[in-house]
Amino acid sequence: MFDIAVIEDPAAAEASLDPIRARLLAELAEPASATMLAARVGLARQKVNYHLRALEQHGLIELVEERRKGNVTERVMRATAASYVISPAALSAVRPNPRQAPDRLSARWLLALAARLVQDVGALITGADRARQQVATFAIDTEVRFASAADRAAFAEELAATLTALVGRYHDGSAPGGRDHRVLVALHPSVPAAAEQAGPTT
Repeated sequence: MFDIAVIEDPAAAEASLDPIRARLLAELAEPASATMLAARVGLARQKVNYHLRALEQHGLIELVEERRKGNVTERVMRATAASYVISPAALSAVRPNPRQAPDRLSARWLLALAARLVQDVGALITGADRARQQVATFAIDTEVRFASAADRAAFAEELAATLTALVGRYHDGSAPGGRDHRVLVALHPSVPAAAEQAGPTT
């Protein structure tokens, strides 16, 4: 089981967003049979089996073992990942395009950049999993408290200048065998943990 998996197929995304199937995915963090799940979620075993077949068809759950009970073979299933992220590739016709509105101060442009990050890293993870390789990435996640909007603006300006100088120092467009990397730096107000659960407020 992976810690996190990326859903790129539209049909798989649709299957994962069904409330009952999402509940079954959560329950299948630990292996369980349809009979066990039926008791937990309050559905008939046949109904649970119907949803499990759909989840298995899209690669969201996998068979762990088969147990023979009398004349019945019980299938024990498990989720393929502890959590899932739906890639914007699943909505290819309407996925955000950061090239359409390059505005460094726009929250919506930042969201478009974040969507591209999910899509790109998701594709890298999928390819690496198939090749049984690791993806070379690096990330920093931190918080800073500004005393004023002026301080925030000054910080952003200095950050941009520092990053530009750093990229200029290491970028070599003619390096044989070199590989391009994307650098994304974001700055946004922190969202309190309670608000993350409750959703956006005005």
